[in-house]
Amino acid sequence: MSAEKVRASHVLVKHEGSRRPASWRDPGGATIKATSRAAAMAQLQALRDDIVSGKMRFAEVASEHSDCTSAKRSGDLGWFGRGQMQKPFEDATYALRVGELSDIVETDSGLHIILRTS
Repeated sequence: MSAEKVRASHVLVKHEGSRRPASWRDPGGATIKATSRAAAMAQLQALRDDIVSGKMRFAEVASEHSDCTSAKRSGDLGWFGRGQMQKPFEDATYALRVGELSDIVETDSGLHIILRTS
């Protein structure tokens, strides 16, 4: 794998097992703490299906549904290199081609779909 930096956007859906069960959309974490991993997985899979089918644009989904503050930037995480993200997220991002959408990736933060942008 290359040591170059990559750029990616993502959609994060947190659940009761996420390391920080609160987000900008749910500051108290009430909804997140009441969301099972299976329910978060089903929600994210439905959103991914909407993106792949063309029903929704990635940026729309990220802005409206992501539990990460990057939602305010349509999911954009900016440039990052190896060792800056959680390992499963990093590995998935580096494995994608530019413009490619990942399957669901699980990290300690929750569940993600990742779009490699550069």
